[in-house]
Amino acid sequence: MGLFDLIKAIILGFIEGMTEFAPVSSTGHLIIVDDMWLKTNILLGDTAAITFKIVIQLGSILAVFLVFWKRLFSLLGLSKFATSHLNLLHVVIGLLPATVLGLTFKDFIDKLFKIETVIVALIIGAVLMMFADKFGPKKPKIVSLDQITYKQAFMVGLMQCLSLWPGFSRSGATISGGVLLGMNHRVAADFTFIMAVPIMIGASSVSIIKSWDYLSFDYLGFYTAGFISSFAFSLISIRFFLKLISQIKLTPFAIYRIILAIVLAYFYIV
Repeated sequence: MGLFDLIKAIILGFIEGMTEFAPVSSTGHLIIVDDMWLKTNILLGDTAAITFKIVIQLGSILAVFLVFWKRLFSLLGLSKFATSHLNLLHVVIGLLPATVLGLTFKDFIDKLFKIETVIVALIIGAVLMMFADKFGPKKPKIVSLDQITYKQAFMVGLMQCLSLWPGFSRSGATISGGVLLGMNHRVAADFTFIMAVPIMIGASSVSIIKSWDYLSFDYLGFYTAGFISSFAFSLISIRFFLKLISQIKLTPFAIYRIILAIVLAYFYIV
């Protein structure tokens, strides 16, 4: 494996880290950059290349853990911070819909990892985000994570199912759902990130197990470079996004998604 291959891994880690927590779809951006330019499937094989895109999300999850460690520990009752209303059951309830649907239709979902489906998802997700900004309450009643009810957690979980469609964006779907349920944008984003920890670890683990026979220690450096890159850039993007989302909300991200979809359709399809 040469230096240029490691640079590819770092680039994909950068894209994952900078887009995972913005409602623009990290998976969609990874598919776009990789399928159109970097083509890691030629280096790793189709199955291992898909697994790489999922595994580098672990770098992003490590970054989330470092930012939200107090809240995550409180969910588990492992520290002095275990005094909040939001508890592990909220997260479990929020994860159930996407977990069940994802495990049931995993093989079908894997077939959606292509640019054409990403383009469609970018547009539909953008419409949902603009709808949430337009019709969400002007004065949200839920301004703290500890005000989230079990019913609201489940409803956000249902919205998260949309993110199983590559290009839709987990944060785009769940933040939009949270806003429509009466949360302010920051609370919806915080809950999204907290839910992301177990679901992304689970998705990565399942993918690794199913793809184990296709993985090779010859590419350990490639995976490691992508993981470290994703972790470093995720730390930067998380804090930046959490400040930004309260100020500009979802519509600017939605406009970006539509522009990106149009550009992709022009160069890839036309």
